[in-house]
Amino acid sequence: MQDLTSMITSLRRPRLLARAAKLGARDYDRNRHLQRVLGFGALPGSGAALMRLMELEREMEDRRRINDPAYSLVRHLDLLIALAGEAQLYQASRASACH
Repeated sequence: MQDLTSMITSLRRPRLLARAAKLGARDYDRNRHLQRVLGFGALPGSGAALMRLMELEREMEDRRRINDPAYSLVRHLDLLIALAGEAQLYQASRASACH
């Protein structure tokens, strides 16, 4: 099984969508963004949040690819921004744990 970092870096999405998510991740606020994307309640740790975000994003990507009327570009972008933001937090926490 791939580790979380490998799974994230292996994602291939349309360039414009990926670029918009990368720009949006600059202003990522975990409490505000993750709460909106995952719903209310206690926020999970970064690893668990990443797994859930990847699952939700995969479903949204599948909808995009088949032109499903339930596809939402805004929702997809929100998921990718949260995914990128959480990935940064996860990598930072792993780096500080090693030092």
